Amino acid sequence: MVTRSTAALIAAIGLALATGPALAACPDQAEVDRFAADWTAKKPAKGMPVETMADAVCARDKFVAAIGKGDRVVGYKAGLTAKPVQERFKATAPVAGILLSSMILADGSKVPAAFGARPVFEADMLLVVKDESINTAKTPEEALAALSAMRPFIEMPDLALAQGEKLEAPQLLAINVGARLGVAGAEVPLQPNPETLKALAEVKIVMTDDKGTVLAENTGAATLGNPLNAVTWLVADLAASGRKLKAGDLISVGSFSPLLPPKPGTTVTVRYEGLPGTPKVSATFE
Repeated sequence: MVTRSTAALIAAIGLALATGPALAACPDQAEVDRFAADWTAKKPAKGMPVETMADAVCARDKFVAAIGKGDRVVGYKAGLTAKPVQERFKATAPVAGILLSSMILADGSKVPAAFGARPVFEADMLLVVKDESINTAKTPEEALAALSAMRPFIEMPDLALAQGEKLEAPQLLAINVGARLGVAGAEVPLQPNPETLKALAEVKIVMTDDKGTVLAENTGAATLGNPLNAVTWLVADLAASGRKLKAGDLISVGSFSPLLPPKPGTTVTVRYEGLPGTPKVSATFE
């Protein structure tokens, strides 16, 4: 029986299934359910049978509907926005994932180090949508005008696949860009002016452990030259499948660090030097 919450989730996701020859390779529900069961059990999984990016979008939407029963969509992630990450996954462009409410944890959260089958973490950033004018944004300036705030974010993806399985761009998209968890800090208001535009590109993002060791360091320019470019890319990608952002939605702009394996007993902090108050966020792996 399809519950009201499940139906609402499917409607929110929009299930934009392609027509024509590309649809033939979209995984059937049995394949998706098999992968979703392994995902839920945090068991290294066999990849889904996808070849094209259109197949992967179809697979992603079915997968999110399968794992998201009783959950709600709170935003989207732009993955593979940094060149080193694109190279790792043999991609030439970003990919989009869907964020559910259960994925977003509070600043200071304690998270099992084994939070997934192949858990990793990275420095990221969330941008908060102010209003629906975001859906027509084509420039960084237009994107900034439609955003209300930035939130520090440690994303915790799950690469999910068993050893020996090929994890390249189509498969990564099919598994919802690995979106599993993330720890988010407080909102930092963004003013729609040239100074903020410049600050988002130049912000120094530093990840350290509880001993003060620097684990990674980068600038906002790592994501397509400016995090706001990740926003305009995502807006266009969502529009292509009939989706729209709404006020309050969260946008994960991508990685500012390598994908690192969590170690039990370690606290990780990411700070954003150059933004008002030097915002930061922390998480402890147990």
